[in-house]
Amino acid sequence: MLTGAVYKELQNSLQCIRRYLYQKQSGLLISYEQNQREIFNMKKIIIVGGGVSGISAGIYAKKAGFEVVIFEKNQLAGGQCMGWNRKQHHIDNCIHWLTGTKKETSLWNIWNEVGAIEPDTEYVKSEKFFTTYVGNEQVTLWKNLDRTEQELLALSPADETEIKKFITHVKYATCCEMPADKPMDMMGIKDYLKMGKAMADMPKVVKEYGKIDMQDLANRFKHPVIKTFLTDYLPKEYTATSFIVSYATIASGNGDVPVGGSLAMVNRMLKKYQDLGGFLSCNSPVKKVCLEGNLATGIELVDGNIHKADYVLLATDAGEALEKLLANKYTDKKWQKSFSDSRKYPLFSGVQMAFSIDKATYPYSGTIFFDCKTVQVGDKNVNRMSVKSFEYETEWAPAGKIVLQANILQYDEDYEYWKSLDEKTYTMIKKKLAEEVRERIVEKFPSLKGYIELLDCWTPMTYERYCNSYHGAYMGFITRKDVKPFRVKGTVKGIKNVYLASQWIQSPGGLPVAVTAGKFTIQRILRKSTVNG
Repeated sequence: MLTGAVYKELQNSLQCIRRYLYQKQSGLLISYEQNQREIFNMKKIIIVGGGVSGISAGIYAKKAGFEVVIFEKNQLAGGQCMGWNRKQHHIDNCIHWLTGTKKETSLWNIWNEVGAIEPDTEYVKSEKFFTTYVGNEQVTLWKNLDRTEQELLALSPADETEIKKFITHVKYATCCEMPADKPMDMMGIKDYLKMGKAMADMPKVVKEYGKIDMQDLANRFKHPVIKTFLTDYLPKEYTATSFIVSYATIASGNGDVPVGGSLAMVNRMLKKYQDLGGFLSCNSPVKKVCLEGNLATGIELVDGNIHKADYVLLATDAGEALEKLLANKYTDKKWQKSFSDSRKYPLFSGVQMAFSIDKATYPYSGTIFFDCKTVQVGDKNVNRMSVKSFEYETEWAPAGKIVLQANILQYDEDYEYWKSLDEKTYTMIKKKLAEEVRERIVEKFPSLKGYIELLDCWTPMTYERYCNSYHGAYMGFITRKDVKPFRVKGTVKGIKNVYLASQWIQSPGGLPVAVTAGKFTIQRILRKSTVNG
């Protein structure tokens, strides 16, 4: 029978071996002896924020042998990768598609390592990206690119040259894969050569579309329906390459949707983290990072409790991290410029509603954009909106019902409008807007009359309240054609042991950036240990 001391020594040795193996996989080996020293004097990492970035960082930190605690302000972890229930229906907030569902990609390996997806994960069976209606005419972007090309050519023979060019470059872009093995600043010449070989066709895409945005791309076409679909899905300020890569991701099978949606996926990640021995403290909002000189000593919670740590990872919204938790004392010029210049670094969000509808009255599927009678949102007149049906999630609604979600894009100035409202006015306008949207949906799909019921409505203010999101944004800065894409390492100048690990460190953000940010932060800590060891 093992004594307590022997058992602890055995556990530490196993932990040391696990850490050594993880470092070998990451290409950041330090000696077994140094690992042994650090394990027996285990370093502690505190992670603020239990979203995808925070959980990813927690998993990789546990694999590397650290003691880890995640502090999450809400009752449930998940951040923006979230879902909730209303009137026996489930509402999904996040996954439109998950980049990295193709098994041979490095991003799939990360999703698999953090428990988000498994080799046998089931994905939603869908043949299309989205459909755009303009009057009685429509265009669908199919996963089958040849089918899309044929239908576009049949719709507008006058656009043949641009249609064929567009589809050809989407096919080129199917080779695009986000670097996920290590941060780009830690890559060597062999890594770059490997990446260049794998993505040999991407320079063609960048050359043709890299200097234009979605509005410019739409202007290349003559047919009004084609012009419209190109500015429907992404904000018109987005670079055209972003859209082409997004469509290529869907078409190549590298952007599917896991059955069960956002909350189910994040719960799988949490299980992985906790199975590794990680601790999670919910309902624990953090007040500030505790500092002594250029070192963080831990965090102070809103309730006054202080928790010590060797490293602090801020896996929160960037505005929350820099302006509140670090008291705006370490916000460098790059961050300041990006936050203050909404023209060059715009953000977007949405006003969204979820409805319960009778399945038998709605013979459509997927995401649909359509014209509608004017709806006023603040100072703006809105004439187009989108709906997405979740008919494939049979457990998200009672028998015979499905969830239908509507979305109206919102920008920085819209956030300012919602922010200006007092609570009573805010509630009244939300209710009025939701009713108007319900009416517009019924006008477009008359079979829903009498069979559609509001479940919930949320705005940019919801994201600010629940996720501390800067200007209510649910992604990072939009990548514009005339502005260098935003990217930072996630280190904090002036503090040696605090890191930013969130989707904000690289535009345009999203789940792939979030999950890699967590991994990359731990790699940076390990590299620092190697140098200092």
